[in-house]
Amino acid sequence: MNKDKYNHISDQELLQRFHGDHDNEWLGILLQRYTLLLLGVCMKYLKNEEEARDAVQQVFLKVIQELHKYKVDYFKSWLYMIAKNHCLMKLRDRQGKIPVELTDAPAEETDTEALLLNDITLDLLEEALEELNAEQQQCVTLFYLEKKSYQQISEEKGFSLMQVKSHIQNGKRNLKITLEKKLKEKANR
Repeated sequence: MNKDKYNHISDQELLQRFHGDHDNEWLGILLQRYTLLLLGVCMKYLKNEEEARDAVQQVFLKVIQELHKYKVDYFKSWLYMIAKNHCLMKLRDRQGKIPVELTDAPAEETDTEALLLNDITLDLLEEALEELNAEQQQCVTLFYLEKKSYQQISEEKGFSLMQVKSHIQNGKRNLKITLEKKLKEKANR
């Protein structure tokens, strides 16, 4: 399946098509769009690439089994919550299987606060990424999330190597500025 063929179709429209004809192809397109996001979320919580990849597959299965039961308006947010909850359950299960004498000291409240702050920061980073101009957003996403080289991005997007470098540097700087602003706004609420 050519995923670029469906880029013009919104998440909402894909959801409507899925609910209309129950064809898992529409769901597959949606899941493919967010595979990297899911992997990032799972890596953040599980800190192990193999476990994170397994978790992504388990989240996919859960979504396939559960989506038809719910009216989901914001697929990306819903998917993020499914992945986050799945990882938290895995961590809870993992802690339960470790003998008490092998565990570290009980988690401090600051650890919970740090996890919450990381979660908020990840959400805000995602929002900030969406505020970048199209070129910066594409280059930053391809470079940092998809781990593509300047050369690969240049060939894929038709930018010169200098343009790619510039878009990444400016995008990174703009992300930092926007993220800091959003964090301050969040703290002042």
